[in-house]
Amino acid sequence: MQSGFQPARQIERSRLKPPKPFVMGIKAALPKYELYFYNTVLCLAMLWAASWIFEVSSSNANRKAFKASVKPGYFGRKMDTADFEWMMWFSTFREHILFALSGHVLFAKIGTMLAPQYRSLVYMVYGLLAVWTSMGWTYVSLMLSHCILLYSISLVKIRWLCFVAGLCTLATFKCEPFVSWQAGFVEGDFELRHVLFYGGCGFTIMRCMSFALENCERKDGNYSILELLKYNFYLPFFYFGPIMTFDKFYGQVNKSDLTRKEREMWNISLQGLIYLAVIVTVDVLFHFMYFLTIPTDIKLLKYLSDWALVGLAYVNLVYDWVKAAVMFGVINTVSRLDHLDPPKPPKCITMLYVFSETHFDRGINEWLCKYVYDYLGGKHESVVEELVATLCTYGVTILWLGPCEVVLFWAFFNCFGLNFELWTAKVFSMEPFASFEMAMSEAMSRRIRAIFNTFNFWCIVLYNLMALNSLSFVKLVAKRLLLKGFPITTVIVMFVTYCLVQVIKERERRQALIDDPDPLPPAPPLNAATATGPPADAPQAVADPSKEKAE
Repeated sequence: MQSGFQPARQIERSRLKPPKPFVMGIKAALPKYELYFYNTVLCLAMLWAASWIFEVSSSNANRKAFKASVKPGYFGRKMDTADFEWMMWFSTFREHILFALSGHVLFAKIGTMLAPQYRSLVYMVYGLLAVWTSMGWTYVSLMLSHCILLYSISLVKIRWLCFVAGLCTLATFKCEPFVSWQAGFVEGDFELRHVLFYGGCGFTIMRCMSFALENCERKDGNYSILELLKYNFYLPFFYFGPIMTFDKFYGQVNKSDLTRKEREMWNISLQGLIYLAVIVTVDVLFHFMYFLTIPTDIKLLKYLSDWALVGLAYVNLVYDWVKAAVMFGVINTVSRLDHLDPPKPPKCITMLYVFSETHFDRGINEWLCKYVYDYLGGKHESVVEELVATLCTYGVTILWLGPCEVVLFWAFFNCFGLNFELWTAKVFSMEPFASFEMAMSEAMSRRIRAIFNTFNFWCIVLYNLMALNSLSFVKLVAKRLLLKGFPITTVIVMFVTYCLVQVIKERERRQALIDDPDPLPPAPPLNAATATGPPADAPQAVADPSKEKAE
């Protein structure tokens, strides 16, 4: 796969999120003592799995297979440095990245104060200079050539032509010999050059496609090429994303009202401090649990306990979410200072038990849904339309990530899981299943659904674990969980997962009550004495002015 990012790390950020096909009883409540029991079991299981990972890490810190990725750190302990992206962002190149983002914040603030109507132009000029300084004029020329090409095609205003041209252009950065030919234009031995090259190229093409498709939708005239350059060379989004569709960026960056909401700056500062605390916490954990290096040693994995293997599988996915949330969170914090509303942070893997919610990068997810998935799938109720929409969406995703064996496996299983959920929902909405569910209580319906969601949760974990690690690790985890560990390990793990799903459902129930509160009960009817007045023929008492005033 031709990409500056590790395929596994990009894959986890590219899942689409359609609406849930069938949701019932989301506000169904369970007894408090039952929820307390689920939370207790879940906490104990997490601590138990973490203790196994800590024990394996401590006893194998000097293992020969660990020398390449477990290196001396702080606290007199060795540190897990297996994740290239984390080390690149927060250790090796943090000074370069912080310097570039700090310069953007400074110049953006000055430009906003002096000439707020030209602030988008200031963003573009600084972004161009920063890209030029880091990658050279040949790289800037290459990006400009792609922008001009797709802009020229967008003037025709033929949607399918813009889409095909964008995909062909994207393929030139994913397939040989076009990749090597274009990479040859960029000179220099800057250590970060390889990553920045592919990151900037891939996101540039996706932004140009968004611009071209939005230009096709515009009825009166065309957007100018200057708007495309402002959109593409906005530095915080240029190399690493997230992707914000052109219509949203254009509307927000040209907004005249730049006043902030109450406590908005306080919230932005608080988010920055939270991300800093998370970075420190993860770095500390790297010294005590080598959960990224252990899965690479198959010989060691064969001797681990079932709990250690299951814990490793789960922690790997949680860590990848944390990394994505922090990386995008830092960038989003900068963009919020520029009065933009970037895509929301990714949803935690712990909160996912349906394929229709498994997405990490909401920017790519919104891009895919707007231009491919929703455009082809309509209301997502027809099985055939849904199948066509998902196949086309994952086809674009495969090209975006770069075709390779791991990407193809990942796309196939997730595409199947997404469609299987719709098929299952269609079947269980028919008779006699619908009558059975209507006859039972909402709490019992929630429990039964949680059982099915438990197996779904582990399908999501295993399908996406192959992208983060290796097929051999996934096979080993699946064999221990379903075959060698059956029935004891299987039943215990599934029961703990069931508790997790119920905790997630309870959180969703509370959020649903906030978003859509239940209507208040009708007011009690007035009693007869107050509801009925005196008879029409009854003599009216003469009002005493003094009493009326007192009353």
